[in-house]
Amino acid sequence: MSKIVLYGMDISPPVRACKLVLKALNLPYEYRIVDLVKGEHHSEEFLKKNPQHTVPLLDDNGLIISDSHAIVSYLVDKYAKSDELYPKDLAKRALVNQRLYFDATVLFMSLKNISAPFFLRNVTRVPQEKFDNLEQGCKHLENFLAKDLYVVGDTLTIADLCCAATVSSVVGILELDPVKYPKINGWLKRISELPYYEEENGLGAKAFIGFIKGALTVA
Repeated sequence: MSKIVLYGMDISPPVRACKLVLKALNLPYEYRIVDLVKGEHHSEEFLKKNPQHTVPLLDDNGLIISDSHAIVSYLVDKYAKSDELYPKDLAKRALVNQRLYFDATVLFMSLKNISAPFFLRNVTRVPQEKFDNLEQGCKHLENFLAKDLYVVGDTLTIADLCCAATVSSVVGILELDPVKYPKINGWLKRISELPYYEEENGLGAKAFIGFIKGALTVA
């Protein structure tokens, strides 16, 4: 089997999404910490691998892939023994892709627009619009889960693992009241019961929350 190396930092939800998928696939890999707060993602060595200077970054025996959604899709396509996590059926895959793009462009981006300035520049005053965008993303997710156990139907997919890594961090900024978001809370509880969840995502999410919870105010 090829040597897999994942570069990242546990407070990063996309990094944790990759760790969840690697564990779901039972793939051995080397994990190399890149401290974003210390600026290690701007080092000459790292920039040679990823000029975009983002994590996660996957090195699979010389094949370099950035972006968590591209990484997890690749891992399942190459290494999974079945297509349950990322269906080959075009209709099912299209729905999973839609949720992946939703996480990338709406849910995680809304979180990043608040958290990145805080972690990298200690910006604590946040425009109300940014909080509103994050809440709107959570409302969309609640609607996606209205009739299903998971974000696409009743089967766990990589879209769940990516979205769960994001949402488990969102609670450090936005209270996801069980009355207002019953579907999200039930879904996240199901995800958290995966045997590898706590080690691969829960601990990092708690660290994220510990840093940011209560530190932000409306600008």
